[in-house]
Amino acid sequence: MKEPIKSPIKVGSMLFTMVDPNKGHEVAYNRWYERDHFYAGCMAGPWLFAGSRWVAPRPLKDLRFPGESPIAAPLSNGSYVAIYWHLAGHREDHNGWASPQVQWLYANGRGFPERTHVHTLIYDHNWDQYRDDDPVPVELALDHKYQGLASVMVKRDTNVSQSELDSWYRDKYLKAWMAGSPIASCSSWSPTAQAERSSNAPMHLPQLEDPERVTMQLYFLDSDPRECWDKFVTMNKDLAAAKLGQVIFASPWLPTVVGTDTYTDQLW
Repeated sequence: MKEPIKSPIKVGSMLFTMVDPNKGHEVAYNRWYERDHFYAGCMAGPWLFAGSRWVAPRPLKDLRFPGESPIAAPLSNGSYVAIYWHLAGHREDHNGWASPQVQWLYANGRGFPERTHVHTLIYDHNWDQYRDDDPVPVELALDHKYQGLASVMVKRDTNVSQSELDSWYRDKYLKAWMAGSPIASCSSWSPTAQAERSSNAPMHLPQLEDPERVTMQLYFLDSDPRECWDKFVTMNKDLAAAKLGQVIFASPWLPTVVGTDTYTDQLW
């Protein structure tokens, strides 16, 4: 008998889409996205195997840093984020379905014009770091019902290589920083496919400056982000002291309460 394939399900890339409903349309937007677009525009497509939605009520937005960000101006922009995993090796297969699908949805009255994209981009998966010896793998993270999420975008300095920055996080910093904390995992991602996705989208998608120098880090948390946000503030200071790069956007998030309008009255 052949041995079973070890871990055949691997994430290869993700869609990260951070959006604001226009004021006065919060409930309608939440219901449209949750009850239609989450499935019809994403989850129903091939090779996309997990997805989840997160929200930043105003008290969490107030914790974001740095004070001025090229991602969100003002820093309070971006109330919801949806995250989806693509199976490794099939990013373009899914995108081949997604682009005409979203065009069809909008052409058939199933878009939602009363929203603004703050940051929507596809990212390739780089690496993971875990707190525990037997962790929840990143492939299961969107289904694990974590109590919080932190998204941290880092821009490395021009004289620093990506391998140097990665080595600092993986070999020198994250293990001790995560130990004994509610921070269960960190995954690192690199932006890709920006121009193609923007040109095919039926809505405006802001461009990311210097994408080759930017990485996205997702931290999945066993607690409300407010209970450990001071650790992210410290990490930001330590990164600056190491002279490797700078955080250009850091935000805490809570999971949405599926099937409810929870938080829709707390965004602003």
